[in-house]
Amino acid sequence: MSVRVSGPAIRIGTRASRLALWQANHAAARLAAVSPDHRFELVTFQTTGDRVTDVALPRIGDRGLFTRDIEAALHEGAIDVAVHSLKDLPTAGAPGLTLGAVLEREDPRDALVSTSGAPLAALPAGTRIGTSSLRRRAQLLALRPDLAIADIRGNVPTRLDKIARGDYEGALLALAGLRRLGLADRAAEVLAEDVLLPAPGQGALAVQVRADDTRTLALTASIDHLPTRLATLAERTVLGALRGGCQAPLGAMARWQDGQLRVTAVVGAVDGTRMIRAEARGPAAGAGAAVALGEQVAEDLRRHGAGDLLAAARAWVDAGAPAGGTA
Repeated sequence: MSVRVSGPAIRIGTRASRLALWQANHAAARLAAVSPDHRFELVTFQTTGDRVTDVALPRIGDRGLFTRDIEAALHEGAIDVAVHSLKDLPTAGAPGLTLGAVLEREDPRDALVSTSGAPLAALPAGTRIGTSSLRRRAQLLALRPDLAIADIRGNVPTRLDKIARGDYEGALLALAGLRRLGLADRAAEVLAEDVLLPAPGQGALAVQVRADDTRTLALTASIDHLPTRLATLAERTVLGALRGGCQAPLGAMARWQDGQLRVTAVVGAVDGTRMIRAEARGPAAGAGAAVALGEQVAEDLRRHGAGDLLAAARAWVDAGAPAGGTA
């Protein structure tokens, strides 16, 4: 339910899934805590990614499948704030809109849900694993080429229902989504980042506003979490510099260690036969330094052939091979 207090209303746009509503209500509660004189109301949207459920997402398009409709409403003034999963938000910002806040990150790792409760290493050869992500597909097949990878669509509860009824013997999902919905106990294994590198921005929430709305910008700035903003900026810079798109077989993770930001990224062949990894670290007190680290990692990946792998992934999708989208 939305957060309601006295005072002028601020309209928050969100998707209508259970997870999206949790995320929007979480952002509303954070805003209400710093601005108790406002009233926050949720406005729900069905995005392109929600409406088209029988087509693999990369074949629908690669830009803003879960965000574009909400961004349009924000730009037109139908809402004042939009809340997105940051990993769904294209790296090229929409004209006239800006990130008012990036909220403190939940655990960004991926989780394996399996019908048997077995971890990844113990799954029998031929186990049918659902994943809607080329990133997960590539890294999973690099580890376990004997598994059968199948596309899966739907929100978190829908995917769990498909596993429970035997459509799949397991699936990979973002741990953050499971935890936010109180479903973390469904995970048979949480996969370490050196096993499966998360998507850029995974586990973080984006609060988007109009760039000229100074009142709302000032309000959202009060809930911004700078360490998360800088880390995810570095990750998204890797993706943007390589022009990978949200559905690319690319993982990136930035961690703070001893006052420095360590940025790691991987690009893989969709069949798992080749993986390219790069890393950079350094102080990142501001956005410029975070961007520089991301660009350094992207250039290293590019020198080792990442462009060819990303082009091959696009051709593989265009040829009609099974693939999916975001969790």
